[in-house]
Amino acid sequence: MSHPAVGSRQMRCGQRDDSTISDSTISDEHEGQHMQIAVAGGTGLLGRLVVAAAADAGHTTVVLSRSTGTDLMTGSGLTAALQGSAAVIDVSNISTLSAKKSINFFATTTGNLLEAGRQAGVAHHIAVSIVGVDRVDYGYYLGKRRQEELLLAGDRPATVLRATQFHEFAQQLLDRFPGPVALVPAMLSQPIAAREVAQALVALVGDAPGGLVPELAGPEELEMTDMVRRVLRSQGSRRRVLKLRLPGAVGRQMATGGLLPTGPGPRGTQTFQDWLATSGMP
Repeated sequence: MSHPAVGSRQMRCGQRDDSTISDSTISDEHEGQHMQIAVAGGTGLLGRLVVAAAADAGHTTVVLSRSTGTDLMTGSGLTAALQGSAAVIDVSNISTLSAKKSINFFATTTGNLLEAGRQAGVAHHIAVSIVGVDRVDYGYYLGKRRQEELLLAGDRPATVLRATQFHEFAQQLLDRFPGPVALVPAMLSQPIAAREVAQALVALVGDAPGGLVPELAGPEELEMTDMVRRVLRSQGSRRRVLKLRLPGAVGRQMATGGLLPTGPGPRGTQTFQDWLATSGMP
């Protein structure tokens, strides 16, 4: 998973706009609006970038993690940690292919965050989701789908931003499957830099809660095996890449565009090749 930065003005699904995300647009829009933002999952890849983007925009952040005395799964410490925060940005995550584990994680953590936010008076709950989560019945995606349901059907003010796969996902696949042959799922995507997703999430803080807002995607469609091969080539690796089509409807959906945006929405500007050239990867 060109249009203006998410948050440059309120856009509902189906509204058309034709410009691109830019650092200056995001910064200018929120200049002078300094808030405290709680970041759930603030120690992960996307979470660290959200914290950095919030600081760049002049906001202060509270990271919600076990290392800071809060537990998303039990709810311990959340209400106290959320005191004084105008918004929560939830980018928490679990590494699993199991639908049961994914649903349990996202249902539990989302419920705990919403209740703690209610008690602490948080005005806006923002969560990142995945483009195609409503169309591809992949185990992990079913948990994200449940998270969306809780946020969009609840009585707390919320915004859900679906984004496509990150540029970083290609390297994550290589790390997940070590060995002489890299098994890569057949997947057509429109990848985006995680940094641009973080900026878009922070930009949403200054907007009124918008429910499900237009989907965020990168500037070009790419096949995941091609992305992985480019990463290996940049590293001077001769490791083989084997495209693996997942069985059944899920594999067909992933390979034929089920993870692509279906309508207009904001678009990132950094191509995968540009990201690869500046990512500092070995």
